[in-house]
Parts: sequence; structure tokens; C-alpha cells
Amino acid sequence: MHKIDIELVEMTMDVMKYAIDRISSTKNKIGKPKKAEELKALVGETITKEGIGGEVAFKLWKKHLAKANVPVDHPRNLAFVPASPTRAAIMFDLVTSVSSIHGAYWMEGAGGIFCENEAMKWIVSLTGLPEGAFGVFTSGGTAANLSALVTAREYWRSLDNQNKVEKGLIITSIGAHSSIKAMAKVADVDILLVDTEDCLEADALKSVIAGLTTHQRQRLFAVVATGGTTNAGIIDDLDGIATVCQQEQLWFHVDAAYGGGALVADSVRHLFNGIEKADSITIDPHKWMFSPYDCGAVIYKKPELAKKAHSQEGSYLDIFKDEGAHGFNPTDYQIQLTRRVRGLPLWFSLATHGTDRYKAAVERGLELAQIAGRMIEENPNVELVRPPSLSCVLFRRKGWQPEDYTHWTYENHNKGFALVTPTKWKKGDTFETVSRFCFINPDTTENDIQMILDTM
Repeated sequence: MHKIDIELVEMTMDVMKYAIDRISSTKNKIGKPKKAEELKALVGETITKEGIGGEVAFKLWKKHLAKANVPVDHPRNLAFVPASPTRAAIMFDLVTSVSSIHGAYWMEGAGGIFCENEAMKWIVSLTGLPEGAFGVFTSGGTAANLSALVTAREYWRSLDNQNKVEKGLIITSIGAHSSIKAMAKVADVDILLVDTEDCLEADALKSVIAGLTTHQRQRLFAVVATGGTTNAGIIDDLDGIATVCQQEQLWFHVDAAYGGGALVADSVRHLFNGIEKADSITIDPHKWMFSPYDCGAVIYKKPELAKKAHSQEGSYLDIFKDEGAHGFNPTDYQIQLTRRVRGLPLWFSLATHGTDRYKAAVERGLELAQIAGRMIEENPNVELVRPPSLSCVLFRRKGWQPEDYTHWTYENHNKGFALVTPTKWKKGDTFETVSRFCFINPDTTENDIQMILDTM
């Protein structure tokens, strides 16, 4: 081996030791960002004609740059939707990278795609979708939602030539994830928001549809429900909405990017009843399935419709579709052509730990939310905004104004103690600033929760 190869192997071992020591650890500060000019002053010029050498670059990363990031798996990182990839998944992400697999076509990536498909079979089994349903791994929920809605739009266009010259319309609620509105822009479809941040009920959906103009109804092709809102963990009336979609002949998409991991949990599985009637579903394994970033997934009841919408054509691609390829081509079912086999770390982690361990880890997140809810109810300074839902807990500090929440967030973050951020909750006709926990990491403890509440 060349000297540089030996150095790279040694650095790789250092990276692995560094990662293992850091994962789910509270002994290190949580990390905080620095301004670009501060980082530049610390590390100087790193991209030069001669190169600074891998060892120097890694030392700069470890000493300065790594500390300017917030580990998503820190047990006191309860902001947004954190993550908690298993050690097995993180280590196999390294294997995935060094394997240099092009994961678009079976002809090039059969082994990796096979493993992805094994993991996908398990995810699909959780949804209860009928036989023939299947999915593909994407970069995240936004790409998955976009892939699903483009499929729905193209199917709608195929039903009537008039639809091909109309701008489509979808319905969702204001509680839906921001990616739905962003995706509507990219897909060039209009979006109608039902004015509820709480559970979207079938009756509310019926009322909105009944109030559409004739032209709007002609353009309506899909409804997006949420299987666990990002803000509060609320699950829409999936069964009722499915019935409305069947009656109105609309595509039914469920965005369960965050909440989909809870499908594995016996204690809350019934809350998702109706998801098995969806035409497409988004789930993010990099959230509540303990996979590294970036790993989302889109699942279709009828994958052939996605293939019609997304399969790319080109003389240079014909060989991949030849009978000799004999396999599943992930690129045909979502918006990306070039892709890494991002489902491989999930497959390895599932194979290593077994699905029962996954079930236990998700149940722990649900339990932590209930524990936090009880601790808040017993604390005279704070109160619940609403009962905990899935692993999300919304609560307020009595007497605080919006700027108090912001100051509190930055104070704890600057200390390297915790990252808990404020959000807004609709209260009547106004939005109230409140605080929010989201529990993903099973290594978070009751003591962590108590220490955070004590700072309020």
C-alpha cells in the first residue's frame, strides 16, 4: 500500500473511534455554530494548490469544525425532529461510501439494491398496504413527497386530455409539513390549505371540497394527509380521509415522514388506521428509524404508476432496461437518476439488531413524551399546550413572551447544554409562541428532561 493509503486507513479508524465516543453522549457539549469568519480565522486556508494533507485537515475538523455542528443524536437535542442513528447504521454508512455503488439501476448496483429492497419490504409491511405495493429510498421527505405528487399529477393527467392543459390542485391542512407547499411550487400545482393545525377530519375535508367552484373541483386531483405532524405529532383522520378520497376519486397521499416510524409501535399503531388505503406514503428512516442522513422513502400502492411518471428515456439508458438487467431500478420510481444506495445502512442496522429492538426504541420515544407531559403537569412554572402526541410535547412557560423563549433557547445552546427551540401554535385566530420537545433518541433520560425544565 502507498503511504497515503495507510494514512487514510489510520484516519478512518480515528474517525470511527471519534464517532463511537460521540454517539448519544452527553459528556461533550452539544455544539453550536460559529460565523464563517470565525471559522476561517481558526482553520485558515484549507483548499490550496499543494494541499494541507489529510492528517492536518482531520485535526482541524476535530479541533474546530466538528464543534461548530450540533449532533442530531445528542440526548438533549430535542429540537425540530432530531435523529438517532444506530452505531451499526453509522458504521455501515462508511462501508456504503467506500463501496462506490451507483444505486440507480440493478445492472450496476444489484447487491446494494437487493439489501435496500429487503429493508423496504419491512417498511411496506408496517403500512398494511396490499400485495404489490412497494417503494424506494429518497434523499428525504421533500423528495419523497415531490415524487409521490408528481406521480399523482401524471396519473390524473392520463385520465382526461383536458387535465393535461389544466393546473392541478391539491388539498392539505396548515399543519402539513412545509415541504408540501414547497413541493406544490416545484410541481406547479395549486394548493388549498384547510385551516386547522389540529387533526384534519373527514368532515372538514368534505366541507372544503363542497365549497369548491366547478373549475376548482375539476382541477382537484389529490389530498395530502399527515401521519404525525412535525409541529405536534398529530395524526389526521386517515381512515375518514381515505373514504372521502375513494368517493371523490382523488389520490390519497400520507406524509408520515416523521410519524411513520411509530407504525412499528403496538401502543399507537391503531392511530394510523386507514394508512393502508393510501395511494402513496412518505416515511423518513433518518428520523424515527435510526438511519443516518439522508434517507427518506416513498411507497406506492401501485408502483407501476410511479414508473410511468418517473422513468427516464435516453439511448444511453436503454441497456439498463434490457431484459438482461433482471432487476428493480430505483431511479424509475422517484425524481433522482443518480443516487447512492442510501437504504444500505438501514438494512445493516435492521439485520444487526432485529425489528424487535426497533420496536422497543420507538416505544421508548413515545414513553419519554408521556413522562415529559407528567413532569410538566407537576411543574408550577410550565403547562401543557395540548396532550403529548406521538413523541412531541408542546408546552408553555407561564408569563413568558416570545422573546423569552428565544433568549432561553440561545442561552442553553450557547452553554452547550441543550437545544430546545420554540415554535408557534394556533390559538383561536392568533399564533402563540410555545416550546416543544421531540423525542427520538432512546438514550434521553428523565434527568435530561428535568434539567431542561429546571432552566425555565
